[in-house]
Amino acid sequence: MKISVIVPVYNTSAYLEDCLNSLVNQTFKDMEIICVNDGSTDNSLEILKKYPQIKIITQENQGLSAARNTGISAAIGEYIGFVDSDDWVDLDFYEKLYNSIISTNSDIAAATILRGEVKYRVKYTEEETYTELNEKIKICNIPNSCYVWNKLYKANLIKNNMFRNGVYFEDMVWMPYILAKSEKLVTTPNTMYHYRRNSNSIVKSKPSQKKQEDFYNAKKELVKFFDDNNLTLNDKERHINKTQIFGGNILVLKIKEYKNYLEYYLFGFIPIFKRNIDKKN
Repeated sequence: MKISVIVPVYNTSAYLEDCLNSLVNQTFKDMEIICVNDGSTDNSLEILKKYPQIKIITQENQGLSAARNTGISAAIGEYIGFVDSDDWVDLDFYEKLYNSIISTNSDIAAATILRGEVKYRVKYTEEETYTELNEKIKICNIPNSCYVWNKLYKANLIKNNMFRNGVYFEDMVWMPYILAKSEKLVTTPNTMYHYRRNSNSIVKSKPSQKKQEDFYNAKKELVKFFDDNNLTLNDKERHINKTQIFGGNILVLKIKEYKNYLEYYLFGFIPIFKRNIDKKN
């Protein structure tokens, strides 16, 4: 088996068929599709069962990272890809990624990301290879686009570096470390990953306390990664959301951490106060 594609599924029945149709009809045929039903409570499982071409693994709800890890453990392909179940890919997506990664002997192949009809997250027009970490970080648009799913990876790179279970925003931490551990990345033009803006996704929904804490911790680790590897990170990216306080669905106060300060913003954008961080806390 050349490629294993892992699809975590949790309550995305409204979009799931679009995703699965784009995978079962790929021009590249030597691949398995592993769908991890992560405790869905809608009719996602019933939709999965309509596709005899896919392998279904059902588990209690454990979150996105655990679902991906379950798929990685089951994967038998020489290369691994990820697709979120509310997104879809071009029908030649994996054929072109595979050809690029093989022809250049790369560890990772990366493709264009299109959100909606016109907005590109990243766009590649040439097949180019990159070996230096700063080049790989730049071409993947890290930290603005820490996406795992527009890429194809050598399986041993993934199986030795799984996701952290039980946390949100795991991609923000995982993707830069994978780039650092890889020797070569190639960009693949003329095929796209289609990213759907889903208002019900864990990233877009109103942040719980855990989501806020996980985002804060992930962003802190990301800043440290850039510093430890002597990578350039602008001041905007060094501002880390620490706390958001809501009145109903209205953001009333946002607190950001920047270097040794906490900065307070009314309604999330009006600066009102700044103080030194108490190192004892």
